[in-house]
Amino acid sequence: MTAVAGNLFYLNWELTLMEWLQAHLPSGLIGAISLLSMFGEEMLMVAIMGFLYWSYDKEFGKFVGLNMLMANVLNPLIKNIFLRLRPYFASDRIRLLRKIDTEADVYDVAAQGYSFPSGHSASAVSVYGSVAAFTKKKWAVTMAVVLPLLVGISRVTVGAHYPTDVLAGWALGFLVVALVPWLKRRCKSRTLFYALLLAVTAPGFFFCTSTDYFSAYGMLLGFVLAEPFEEKYVCFENTRSPVRAVLRVVGGGAVYFGLNTALKLPFSGEFLSSGTLPSLLVRTGRYAVVLFAVVALYPALFKLTARIGKKHK
Repeated sequence: MTAVAGNLFYLNWELTLMEWLQAHLPSGLIGAISLLSMFGEEMLMVAIMGFLYWSYDKEFGKFVGLNMLMANVLNPLIKNIFLRLRPYFASDRIRLLRKIDTEADVYDVAAQGYSFPSGHSASAVSVYGSVAAFTKKKWAVTMAVVLPLLVGISRVTVGAHYPTDVLAGWALGFLVVALVPWLKRRCKSRTLFYALLLAVTAPGFFFCTSTDYFSAYGMLLGFVLAEPFEEKYVCFENTRSPVRAVLRVVGGGAVYFGLNTALKLPFSGEFLSSGTLPSLLVRTGRYAVVLFAVVALYPALFKLTARIGKKHK
């Protein structure tokens, strides 16, 4: 195994617990538990954000989306301070059963990321906690507790995180949901608020080496540029038509993943995976363009679907 930069620190019971789980749980059960990680993964997050923002309630979507983006950029920033290597670096009896980057080697830290805190756990709390904070409904509060708990159990079981990573991820998600809306209320202008968010998270450019930070910062940048643009020039309306809602979410997902892929085409795979500062800045720019497109430009197409499902309004 190639030497990597990072730190190994853990409580003994954490390794003991993870080794026991992978050695004694049936493979079928581990596979089922592994699937619980999806409640904190990109695909589902895009679907949730798409439904809330494009279809259900634009302000609701922006509230949840901004909290999630802040958690996603703060998480790798913190990871690159602690540089905690994942549990399978500490024990050969622990396997990574659900990779972050499915195409990269498990020991490629730049691609798989560091361990502390758990990004899945932070994302889950930031999204489902935001839903609960916005709606103040009992079912939403229940979801905000249960789903992050399941995600945390999954991340430990699949060997991706120590239990203390999960606890820290939950704490980070909770702090974001509590502090970001508070800061927005305290700021006198939206420009100042967004400038503060970008400034607070920008130091990662000076020391972060894992790609997740640069992706997340690009998404945050794209969002803060797109939100006022959409409000001034697009002003799309939400819909209660199930047909149109499905079309908007499916189309938005296609734009998100399709544009992300298309923007890689001008560059070689070797360059994109090189980990050099230019390649990381390209990654930031790519994700900024993608978020700007899906938040500000894609909704301009909704008028083209105005007749579809009109009778369901």
